[in-house]
Amino acid sequence: MDMGIAGRWALVCAASKGLGLGCAQALAREGVHLVITARGEPALQAAAQALRGQHPGIEVRTVCGDITTEAGRAAALAACPQVDILVNNAGGPPPGDFRQWERAAWLAALEANMLTPIELIKATVDGMAARGFGRVVNITSGAVKAPIDILGLSNGARSGLTGFIAGLARQPQLAGRNVTLNNLLPGAFDTERLAKTFEGSAAKTGQPLPALRAQRMGAIPAGRFGQPEEFGAFCAFLCSAQAGYITGQNLLIDGGAYPGTF
Repeated sequence: MDMGIAGRWALVCAASKGLGLGCAQALAREGVHLVITARGEPALQAAAQALRGQHPGIEVRTVCGDITTEAGRAAALAACPQVDILVNNAGGPPPGDFRQWERAAWLAALEANMLTPIELIKATVDGMAARGFGRVVNITSGAVKAPIDILGLSNGARSGLTGFIAGLARQPQLAGRNVTLNNLLPGAFDTERLAKTFEGSAAKTGQPLPALRAQRMGAIPAGRFGQPEEFGAFCAFLCSAQAGYITGQNLLIDGGAYPGTF
């Protein structure tokens, strides 16, 4: 299917690896020009080189920096001629017990996983509306629907973003101008983030990592962890011309692990 977004420009945050890279790869296959960001220069340049090699018809620009800072956001936005597609993504805060978290830990989580996406949305959606096309995809977490006890920082900050998007996506000046805003909620995907979550659980419970992985996988009806490539493919569809009637949604991708009806 031609998704109708070839030649568009996308800003994909935290795209050197994991789910962010999966989204960048899927958009590149659709002919979308990319600005990709990450804090680690070697991984970022390796990702960009691979994308350029696989898709020579697109332009790939890199911005190394911390997207959670004002300077990092300004540099990323300046590198993109126009942001038609925005994929918000940032590393999740560390797991732990809320009794040990000081105020600074909460503020850092809010900055990374709520306020940074909002700032980038603020900087881009009016331009999208003026051009009559825009797609914002926020990578949040399945924990927004089914909270994980050791991920309290993430649960709180991402839920705040979820509530904000629910209101913003329904503004007629955006929805009526073909600008959509949606959240993708990953379940257990085979990424570094998942590995760190298991490490936190192992430290808390004393169980070995292989046993924790097997236990988690056994609770997923699909019988496996997700792959970043399939997550990226769904993100690319949400960014497509055909997805213009989908907005303000929280779309769970978890292999059937969430047991609820809604």
